[in-house]
Formats: sequence, structure tokens, C-alpha cells
Amino acid sequence: MGLNTGVFSQLKSLNLSHNRLGVFPECVCEILTLTELNLSCNSLQTIPVQIGNLQSLQTLSLDGNHLSTLPEELGGLSQLNSLGLSFNNFSHIPAVLERLSAVDKLAMAGNRVESLELCTLARMSHLKNIDLRLNGLRWVKSESMETVNQVTQLDLRDNCLDSLDLSCVCNLETLHCQRNQLGTLTLSGFTLRMIQASNNRLTTVNIYPVPNQLTHMDVSQNLLEYLPDWVCDCRKIEMLDVTHNLLSELPSRLLNSLSLRKLLAGNNRLQRVPDLLDHIPLEALDLQHNKLAELPESLFYKALNLKYLNASANALENIPPSSQSEESLSTLQELYLTGNNLNENCGALLVGHQNLRVLHIAYNQLLSFPASKLSKLEQLEELNLSGNKLKTIPSTVSSCKRLHTLIAHSNHITVFPEILNLPEIKLVDLSCNELTEIQLPDSLPATLQELDLTGNSTLMLEHKTLNLFSHITTLKLDQKSTATAGDSQSASTPWNHGYSEMSGQRNKLCVSVLAVDRFGDGVEACYGIFDGDRNEEVPRLLQCTMGDVLCEELQHSSVDKVYMSNTFLTSHRKLGMAGQKLGASALLCYIHHEPSDPGGNFSLTVANVGSCQAVLCRDGRPVPLSKVYSLENCTEEMERVKLSKAIITEDNKVSGVTCCSRLLGCSYLSPWVLPKPWVHTEPLCSQDEFLILGNRALFERVSYQEAVCTVQAVRNPRAAAKKLCSLAQSYGCKDNIEAVVVSLHIIEDSCTCPTDTAALSSSSGIVSEFNSETSASEVGSEAGSTASDEHPSTGPASRPERRCSLHPATTLCGIMVPGSAGTGTHPGLFQRQPSCATFSSNQSDNGLDSDDEAPLEGVISNGSKLEVEVDIHCCAFQIRSGAPESPKDLDLDKRGSDYPNGKMRRQNSVVVSATNGCLLAVCGREIADLKKSPSTSSLFGKKLSNGSVVAPEDSHNLIEVALEAPKKKSGYFTAPAQQDPEDQLIVPPCLEQEVREQLRGQSPLVSGLPSIPPCLKDPVWDHPHPPAFASSLVPGPGPVPILQQEVYDTAL
Repeated sequence: MGLNTGVFSQLKSLNLSHNRLGVFPECVCEILTLTELNLSCNSLQTIPVQIGNLQSLQTLSLDGNHLSTLPEELGGLSQLNSLGLSFNNFSHIPAVLERLSAVDKLAMAGNRVESLELCTLARMSHLKNIDLRLNGLRWVKSESMETVNQVTQLDLRDNCLDSLDLSCVCNLETLHCQRNQLGTLTLSGFTLRMIQASNNRLTTVNIYPVPNQLTHMDVSQNLLEYLPDWVCDCRKIEMLDVTHNLLSELPSRLLNSLSLRKLLAGNNRLQRVPDLLDHIPLEALDLQHNKLAELPESLFYKALNLKYLNASANALENIPPSSQSEESLSTLQELYLTGNNLNENCGALLVGHQNLRVLHIAYNQLLSFPASKLSKLEQLEELNLSGNKLKTIPSTVSSCKRLHTLIAHSNHITVFPEILNLPEIKLVDLSCNELTEIQLPDSLPATLQELDLTGNSTLMLEHKTLNLFSHITTLKLDQKSTATAGDSQSASTPWNHGYSEMSGQRNKLCVSVLAVDRFGDGVEACYGIFDGDRNEEVPRLLQCTMGDVLCEELQHSSVDKVYMSNTFLTSHRKLGMAGQKLGASALLCYIHHEPSDPGGNFSLTVANVGSCQAVLCRDGRPVPLSKVYSLENCTEEMERVKLSKAIITEDNKVSGVTCCSRLLGCSYLSPWVLPKPWVHTEPLCSQDEFLILGNRALFERVSYQEAVCTVQAVRNPRAAAKKLCSLAQSYGCKDNIEAVVVSLHIIEDSCTCPTDTAALSSSSGIVSEFNSETSASEVGSEAGSTASDEHPSTGPASRPERRCSLHPATTLCGIMVPGSAGTGTHPGLFQRQPSCATFSSNQSDNGLDSDDEAPLEGVISNGSKLEVEVDIHCCAFQIRSGAPESPKDLDLDKRGSDYPNGKMRRQNSVVVSATNGCLLAVCGREIADLKKSPSTSSLFGKKLSNGSVVAPEDSHNLIEVALEAPKKKSGYFTAPAQQDPEDQLIVPPCLEQEVREQLRGQSPLVSGLPSIPPCLKDPVWDHPHPPAFASSLVPGPGPVPILQQEVYDTAL
């Protein structure tokens, strides 16, 4: 077919990428003026010979196709200087490249080149930059003595090389060979400037001659027992990373180098550091996780440029002086000494570091901190004194006018420190201490954003104090409770948990936690963590919905892989618009009895996507239960993503977005990034001591074994979780950190704890984060349920309806619904935290601006946000638990329904949990009384744009709030509002007609069958049956189809 070239006579650039053309459009070869042509990701298998007509072509992008050969005519394009061949099917370097003399870079990442002949590169004398990463490369051969003179940059990352000899590449400047299996590495040092060889098995690195131009060298995570002599002879070496090796000593000549500015030698076996002989330019020194008992005496006054020192996790009993005289010239700004044996005497030696901004001296043996010394650290911004034996923090801390973070949990502090007058204070963590009272100034600094006072069992707060704290964004307190019948049952739960999360140097918290100690009808538990990396919306939505989704899926199947996979699939779909561009790693743990043996031992079912991990401590040893779905750690996932022709950037990210191949959300990256989880069930036994859940940032810094030893030494779950996060921060983590510790008390053959669902039940609740914008009704009904508005199937495959033990038929979590027996109330955990719906609109849900609202009696009118432990997974229990208790209730339910298909909005189902497992419920007539309580009044009301609070009206649930996200006038949310493309019935195209006929017979409300959104079309999951969650998407309250069990069982 011809092309009217006159129309395109001036066309110079044509981009046809990502169009699934399948065949090269030959008519394009008639546009002779083209200088740039992009045909990436089009499933092309051949290039026509007519490509030779494009004599003006300078840039040709053919990445992400199925090419294995190139036509000879391509060699006639004399002006071509950029050719992209990455992520195709080439098994060798095309010979036609020898004729393309203007091309200086060979871009062939992600192909199938298993063997590289260096003589082939020698013939292509114009190629200077070679990119052969992700090829499965096994051999790099040099069969002749011919040298390769032109290659200056070589990238061989993520291959299968076990040895590498590049001594004939005599002008090599930069080498990347990370994540191979290299045991030896031999290079030419004439022009070498940078070596990146981490994550191998190197025992030695041979370079000749001495690389006098070398400035950067990374050989971390190898098996080096010593450093080669030539390293000390490098005249220009500036950065050396030898962390995670087997080094027992550092050469004296290395540390005294006159060029070295950054030395990373942590996680080795160093017992001493050589003395400094003269002044050196060293600026950063990392010595953590070694066996050092002391540091060089002259370290601080010989290394006057030293700004960063991390000596955590050693055996230090003292630190060297800052100078030899009273006058110090130290420029040290960050000092990390966590996890040593330091005592209070070290305080006097810190005085000389007057430029110190960050000081971490946690988990040492400090009984006190010298008051006169602390007052001289006037530049201090962050101070971590956790895990010592301090009884007080000196009042001279008020001299540290720039202090914005004070972390001093897990001490014996009895008096609240004088820090609330500091002008820049933002975060104060005094949890797990022995505080009894707080003396407050008349007003608190407006900068204070987070205050954690949990774990202070004797702390009593007055109403005035609570009012003073009311503006704090994140406030965590333990409310006291009286012993009731609920305590005895709580004690029967064979587990309890604690959690901690830290924002690090990020200005927002993008992680969230889900924890329910009593989940479902019997003795069960559910725990989860969610990490959004750079976004906070998706983790909050998953936190609020995933427990409920799991509860619903358990009604349909007892097969672990079925109900867990469907839980993740449904949660992925319910993210709506928020899940189109944003995503999160997710980990869900469910402790339960096996359905075949309800009275037998417990089992733990773990499911995860992304990089969150779970570790079980069994007999003192770590047992990993999850699978890390990142491209660097999972070979099979890397192959899957490559086969689907994703573009993997040099930092190993899919399309430059994420390093994870499985996430909830990020629908636009399908089929490369999938929501399908790893599922594993582990039987629990009496040797199982505890379970640790953590995100990527935690386990990047704290090994499984260290995490287990840390928790064993602390025992208290909350204090253990806080210690894990503090350690990760002290080890250098700057990201959000999240840890959950679940203490297990499993007794084999006696796991028959009382499960009377009519009795008063208790829980430590879901660790959830809300604010006054979000009432419990926003989390109820549709938000977290796969079929919350439908009756369970009555077919032979159906299971008995699961009613959460938190609220049996007439009992509402310890506060009896009128007409039920028994009484009792339990105060809850009082916390404030940023909203899980941060993209809510600027008006109240009733459409009135905040200026139109009158203040309400008993409501704190400041718009402060709340963090409460809420049983979210069953906030919609009144919808699912059957018919209302009376015709009056039925009428109220009908009037409260805003949905044509019968979905309801509820306002009075807030369930707050205390740390001792007792529950406080808000329902009906108790609301008025609770509004009068200083500990609960701020739970009622919705925050408006000017900070005022109004009474909660009928509210959108969280998923509906997410659908309103495009109203935000910036960033991604500038897109127009639209119906959620995932909130549809999803079936393979080949079954559309068949399923249409089946649904027409089952539900008169189904009028048409939506198309399959591209984000969920995945060939891996295409089966001859509809996906497992299809049945839950049928509109209307009709019954679940009888064939539902078959659908669920064949979904995987």
C-alpha cells in the first residue's frame, strides 16, 4: 500500500511506539526526510529491506520488540548515530553494526547474548559504549591477543558471569558488573576511573598497572578477606565501598590516603582501625557492624574534614576526644553510635563537636546525660537516646534551639523533658517509659507534629492537657481501662502485637499497618503492612479495606491460595482511580485453624506482593515466609518481565517507575507489574516465638538474624518494634520504616481457646490511622468487601457466614446494643494521625463551606487529625449481619441508603480499641455521652478547610473519596473525574458471550458486559474460566451464583 509522501514531505520525527503494530509499516520507508523513527514496543519480528531508503535517518529506536536479525540494507544508513536494540531476541551482536560507523553505543540490554567475543568488538572500532546487561551472558572470551582499544564504557550487570578478564580492553574507563557470580575480576588499569562490582563472589580483584585515574570503587557484598595492595597506591581514589565483606583489617596506607574522601567499611570483621599519621581529607566514614572496641585516638583531630561517622553495632566503650586542646576544630555533623557499650562519660567528649546536627546514641548503657555538656550542642537538630537507662533528660536540652526531633523511648524517664518551648520541635517520642505527669507551658509550639506517649502505664492526663495537645497532627496516648470480663478473654488469645513506623527524613509517611488480634468467629488473627514508597494514598486505602476483603473471601473458599489471591485481586480492583497510577507493596498474614481440623494446631498463611517481608522466629532462628518481588532479587520475575517486553531502565525499574514486578495498584504497568501474590502456609508449633513484619527499608538495614536477636532481647512487642525501626535509622536508613512484632504463645494440642461468640470479645484492634475527616461510615459498606451487600451463596459450595467475634449477633464490641444482655464500656486508644483520605475536597461532605457551620458543643474545634485503632474489617457488620433488629431499624436503614442497589452509609459504627484489648464502640444513644468525654470527643466531627469541625453527615466511603481524587488541582489528580475502569466485570474475550448468557439468566440487572481494561489483561492469568473476583462484581443484591466455588477454585 502506497503513501502520499507529499503530505509528509517535511516530516522529520515519527513516534509509533507502544502501538502493537505487529508488522513494520513499510510505507514509513517512503518518508525520505525522516531523521528520527521510534518503533519501540510494537511486537515487530522483522525489519524490511526498504529501511535502506531512509538515508537521512539519524535515530532508530527498535527496543522492546521480537527482533532476532537485521537486514544488511540497514548498514547503508551512513548518518545513523543512535540504534536501540534493547529487549529483543538477538543471540549475537548483528554483523551489520560493523558498517554503521557513526553509531558509538551498542544498546542491547535484555537480549539473549550468552557469549561475547571481544574480537567482535575489536572489529567494530566505532563502538565506545557497550550495554549488554540482562542478557544471561555466561562467557566473555578473548581467544587472541588482539586488544580492544575503542571501548571506554562496559555494562555487564545482571548476567551469569563467574569470571571476567578484560585485560585486553586497555582503554576501559567505566565498568559495571554488579549482580553476577564473579569469583575473580581482571582489568587493565591504564585509564580506569570507576568500578562497580557489588553483589558478586569476588575473593580478589586484579588490576595492572595501578589505576592512577581510579576515583570510585564499589566492591560491596562480596567475599573479600583483604584489600589488594594496589588499592593503597591509587593516587586519586575518592570513594571506596567495601561493606558486607570478610575484611579483618584495613591497611594503614589506605586510611592515610591523601585523596580518599568516603570510606564505607561496615559489616565486616574489623577489630581495629589503624591510627592516623597525618591530616587526611576524609569526610565520611562508615564502620558499623564490626568488632571494634575502640576508635583511633587521633581520629577527630587528624580528620578535620570528617562530617559523617557511623560506628553503630560495635563494642565501643568510649569515643576519642574531639581535639588535643580545649579548642576544637571538629566539623562533624552526623554521629551514629547506637548499639555499643557507651556510658555517660562519653557525653563530656561530645562537647567539642559543636557543629553536630544529628546524634544517635541509642541502646547503650547511659544512666544520664551531663546537663552542662548537652547545653553546648547548640546546633543539634536530631537526638536519639532510646534504649538506655535514663531517668531524665536534662533541662538544658532547652538550649538546643534547633532541635526538631527527640526520640527517647524505652528508658526509665519519669519527668517530661523541657522541650515544648523549643521553636522548631516537630517530633517527640517518649513511649515505653515511666512518665507519671506532664508539666506543660501555656501554649505549645505550632511546629509540633507528632507526640508519642504510649507505653507509659502510670501516665495520667487531665482534660486541660488533652485540649492543649489537640492541635498535634499525630498524638498517641494510652487511655486507661478498668478490668472487666473482656480482659480474661483477651488473655486467652495466644498472641499479641506491637508496631512502629517512622518517616525518617521524608516529610510524609507512606506506610501503614493493619493488625487484628481477634479476627473472625474463632481464635484467629490478621496482620498486614503496606508500603507505598512515594505515595500515601494507596497504603491508607489498603489498610482500611483489606481486612474486610479477606473476611469476605473466607466465606467463599478455604483454600489458602484461592482466598488470599482473591483478596489481593479484589483489593487491587477496589483501589479505583488511586490504583491507576499509584501502587504499593502489601503483606498479609492470617493466623487460623485448618478448616479440616478446627480444634487442632494453628497455621499461618502469608501472602505478599512487592518488597514487604515476614520472618518467623522458630527455635531462635529466622524462617523467611515471604518472597521479595523485585527485579534484582527474583530471577524468574526478571525473566517474566523481559518476555513481556517491558523496558527495564539502568536502575532496574520497570519503565523507570518501580523495581517491584508485583504490586497492588500501578494498573497502567500491566502486564509487567501484576497484583498476583506469593502465598505460603506454615503450620505453627510451640517452638515459634514471634513473627516480624517489615518493609523494604527495614530489612535492607537489619538482617533477619539481627532482627530475631533484637526481638528476643526485648520481648515486649511494642518496644521490640520500636527498637527495630530505631536500629534501621541508626544504620543509615533515610526512608519510611515500618515494623510489626507479633508475640506468639502457641501450645500444641491445646489450642482450644474459648470462642463463645455471644460472650464479650476483645481485640487489640486494627492499627489504623484516621482523622476527623473520616468517620467510620466512610470505611464501612462497600469499601472493603467483595460482596458486602449480597447474601452468601446457599449452594453446596457455600461456607457458613463468618461473623467477626468483635460483634456477635447483639453485642457491639463490649457495649451491648439495646436488647442484649450485659453491660460494660472500655476506653480506647486515643491517637491522632493524618487522614487516610488525604485528597478529600475543600468542602464538607454536606456541600457547605466551613464558614457556614456553627461550632458544636463537646467537639474540639481545631481540625486536628486522629489516629485510632479501629476494627475496620467489620465496620459494615450491621449490613452483613442479617436483617435489622426491628422494623424501626429497617426504616432507618432504608432512609439512610443512598445507593440504588441497596448499599448503605452508616455513621455510628466506629469501633476503637484499647491497648489492653478492650473495645469502645460508638452506636446509637452512646454518642451524646461520648462527645462529653475529653478522651473521645475529638473522634466526632469532620475537619474542614479552615480547621473547623462539623458533625459527621452521610459520607462517602474511602473508595468513593478516591474516585473524587481528580478534583485535586495539581499533579496526577488534574485528570477529569471518570468512572473507575476496574469496577467492572472482567472476563477473557473468548468467554464474553458465554458469560453474558449466564449472567442474563442469573440477574435481570445485568444489561451489558463491559470490556476488559488493559491494566488487567494478563496472559499469565488468562484461563478458560472467569477470574475469581468476577462474581463479586455483579450489580445488585442478588445471590452469589451457584458456580462460584468452581470459579474460585479454577482462578489459579
